[in-house]
Amino acid sequence: MTSNAKPQAKPSVLQDEEFQAAAKSVLREGETVSDLIDRSARAEVEYRKAQAAFIARGLASLKEMEETGVYYTAEEVHAELRAMLDAKKAELAK
Repeated sequence: MTSNAKPQAKPSVLQDEEFQAAAKSVLREGETVSDLIDRSARAEVEYRKAQAAFIARGLASLKEMEETGVYYTAEEVHAELRAMLDAKKAELAK
């Protein structure tokens, strides 16, 4: 344990009776409120990691555009994606 470690505290939502009741009302069979909160926290961490990676890719793309002067409009990107999608649909229809 590092010197910056804090003692574990219960999340405030566990102390909120109204939240507890709402959470219990949506639990799946065999699931506990703690399971729900654990899964939700893990999903939020993954979401934030994906969001940070998305932003990093966008910033890298901006830097590349600034360095090379080459960029594509949203319309060009959308047209290329549409063409790729149409080609895949045609391939799958065979």
